[in-house]
Amino acid sequence: MNKKMSKIIKLEQIKEILKSIDPIQKIEEGFVAYSQGKVVVPPIGEMIFENPPGDCHIKYGYIKGDDYYIIKIAAGFYNNPKIGLPGYSGLMLLFSQKTGELICILLDEGHLTNVRTAAAGAVVAKYMAPKKVHRIGIVGPGVQGRMQLQYLKTIIDCKDVIVCGITQQEIDAYKKDMSPLGYNIKTTLNTEDVTSTCNLIVTCTPSKTPLIYADQIQKGTHITAMGSDTPEKQELDSAILKKADRVIVDSIDQSQSRGECFRAMKNGMITKEDLIELGVMISNKTLQRASDEEITVADLTGVAVQDIQISKAVYEALLSNS
Repeated sequence: MNKKMSKIIKLEQIKEILKSIDPIQKIEEGFVAYSQGKVVVPPIGEMIFENPPGDCHIKYGYIKGDDYYIIKIAAGFYNNPKIGLPGYSGLMLLFSQKTGELICILLDEGHLTNVRTAAAGAVVAKYMAPKKVHRIGIVGPGVQGRMQLQYLKTIIDCKDVIVCGITQQEIDAYKKDMSPLGYNIKTTLNTEDVTSTCNLIVTCTPSKTPLIYADQIQKGTHITAMGSDTPEKQELDSAILKKADRVIVDSIDQSQSRGECFRAMKNGMITKEDLIELGVMISNKTLQRASDEEITVADLTGVAVQDIQISKAVYEALLSNS
């Protein structure tokens, strides 16, 4: 019996293939399928390390009746840049849902996780951002902070940006990298400069204590919180979710064990019944932003259907181009 060799796709080739894909559309379709009950996503496997600080997530799943299932391993070690290493790494494994064969190894070094996360932020903004965004606030000037802004460009017509970080060095580097892309970028070390001037805010940090508080949030603000993907992490004061007119989550199941909503429910600020799942909101216009006065929050912890969609898209684009 002849056994086919599994394809191995390295990062450079993945980046080239991505140029021919619309990840935002693929991720949106994945969220809808997930909320329709068409996706099997077992609980996340994770390891959390203290010294040095880091975490490793194992996410896996499949769409019923599809050709593939995936297993994704993604790690974040936040002190790595200090020793000249990337903060994130990982790979995705694509298997046949019919035979269990390993079809493709995507050695993406964590890049596809960053892409699908940034695409999810754009999906949320498409439905939840105010009609007129006068300034975008980015809290967290790392790789995801850059990619969130890049993926928003096709959704939000706004070039005025303020980025908040912990050190002047990191926010200066962000400004240097992103200004040539046509953005007018201000920098700050104080989140109040973000909340007082922005009506679209994206947080993408590994913080374990709130960075933004309820009394800072103005009417008409939308916040997408990306960073809190383990039980220990928290970027938003839980009272923000209580104050919000609408709270969106990518997965109601996952929000019971991680993310901003997990913390807010634990603190008695909201209940499970207050949550709207992203795929449901996309399919139901009455659940989307109703006015530019509303305060809205999206809490995204990352769902395996995103990994399924992005890995499938890359592999199928490879096949069609070969």
